[in-house]
Amino acid sequence: MAHDVDGALRVGVVLSGCGFKDGAEIHESVLTLLALDRAGARAVCFAPDVPQAEVVDHLRGSKTKDKRNVLVESARIARGAITDVAKADPTQLDALILPGGFGAAMNLSTFATAGAKGTVEPGTAKLVRAMFAAHKPIGALCIAPALLALLLGREGVTLTIGDDAATASAIKACGAEHLDCPVTSYVVDERHKVVTTPAYMLGPSIRHVAEGIERCVQAVVAMARQPAHA
Repeated sequence: MAHDVDGALRVGVVLSGCGFKDGAEIHESVLTLLALDRAGARAVCFAPDVPQAEVVDHLRGSKTKDKRNVLVESARIARGAITDVAKADPTQLDALILPGGFGAAMNLSTFATAGAKGTVEPGTAKLVRAMFAAHKPIGALCIAPALLALLLGREGVTLTIGDDAATASAIKACGAEHLDCPVTSYVVDERHKVVTTPAYMLGPSIRHVAEGIERCVQAVVAMARQPAHA
């Protein structure tokens, strides 16, 4: 295990910007950080140092011509304590969690535009694959499980994004199994150590989303604390 000096687990959190329409979903991201802290784990934040696919005015809901950087915007959520995901060292992490928001499907991957034929941002892909190969737990919220489907679908991972039929179909087209799931619950793939929850794919409120995220994070942390041979 990659414990800090105080014995806390180190859990990577990969952000995709700041704002649900073009980056990381802020509620989901903060709730993840809170749940990790409550569980006695240390969050280590990452994001790719790349331009955002698009920028949206969240007040008006319309696209703008602004140019923003995913790492710089993610630093708003991480309070500046964040590193380029390309520099992440998986040997120094016990688990990994990816919050949702359209950034997961536009900045961390191209799932939003290409569906099952999409690709994943190289630094993010490298980290996820390394964590998976090391049999370390991976959690994903909202639309972020679609990114896992792109990378790990051929491994037969089981995931949830809630109950949206079109998104579930695209996930299945990647080779992954999809299970419908209510917002306050989560799906665990014990064999592959993958935990997912619908979050704002279902909503309807931050209270419901928080319950599902708390349970998802607790499951990830519990998995990370299991002996390596378990």
